[in-house]
Amino acid sequence: MTEPSDDVRVWLVERGYNNRDLIVLKYATPDGERVYRQELSAHAVDESTVTAAKDVSENDLSPVDDAETSERYADEVSRMTEKHDPDDTV
Repeated sequence: MTEPSDDVRVWLVERGYNNRDLIVLKYATPDGERVYRQELSAHAVDESTVTAAKDVSENDLSPVDDAETSERYADEVSRMTEKHDPDDTV
């Protein structure tokens, strides 16, 4: 019997750069209330694919404290789910 997974499906909602020249990807839950943040070097992004969605551990999610950001993330997740399958490269 397989143990239940504590993974959560999150969707790409934001892509940007930080002051260390790393690409910052943010994936949010459908309600926009929790976010998974991933930093990658530009070289790593070339070698790996950025997909529309990921399944991540519940423990890797952080709360979104700002209501406006949470709403924006929820809207973006809705848009992504309408236009992309989870494994689509974006």
